[in-house]
Amino acid sequence: MSFTEPLSVTISGATTTLPRTSVDEDSSEYTSGDGLIQLTASHQYGKRTRRMVRLDLTKLSPDPYKPAENVKNSMSSYIVFDLPPAGYTNAEALAAWKGLAATLAASSDAMIVKLLGGES
Repeated sequence: MSFTEPLSVTISGATTTLPRTSVDEDSSEYTSGDGLIQLTASHQYGKRTRRMVRLDLTKLSPDPYKPAENVKNSMSSYIVFDLPPAGYTNAEALAAWKGLAATLAASSDAMIVKLLGGES
């Protein structure tokens, strides 16, 4: 089952609409009209269940070696829930996520700023 669409994502104050562009048995993709932003939700089943949501961003920027030319650069950010087949309810997994999200968002995302700066 897919999320209600279109999704939207706000990055640096700019909101982008992401209509669903692909549906598979265990995944869906939502892509911006220019193809530079993509959100993927997927599920893998095996000895453990992995549930993931991933945001991929692409941009053109000057090549550091040839400044007159642009190159594609991309990055991604994602969350993965890695669950055993039994033992944790959805409510317990959600509570764990809320605890982690609150820790990461505290003090104006200070922990993420430090992480991006190389601290651990």
